[in-house]
Amino acid sequence: MCETLGALWVLMTLLVSSRGRVGGAYWGWRMGTAFPGGKHPEGVFGAIREGMGYAKWAWRIRRLR
Repeated sequence: MCETLGALWVLMTLLVSSRGRVGGAYWGWRMGTAFPGGKHPEGVFGAIREGMGYAKWAWRIRRLR
């Protein structure tokens, strides 16, 4: 539960730092590095699952500091 809340916090900080422009240069670069060769997850739920997986990883990395 705590990890999920932390993941949501990570996503919110990314959204604020990119000023809500999820179609901007940073997000294009992030999608290109996360899914090389255009192998994006299928459907909305696949994208949400992959996004939460990244956010949980980022939260765990931040907690190691």
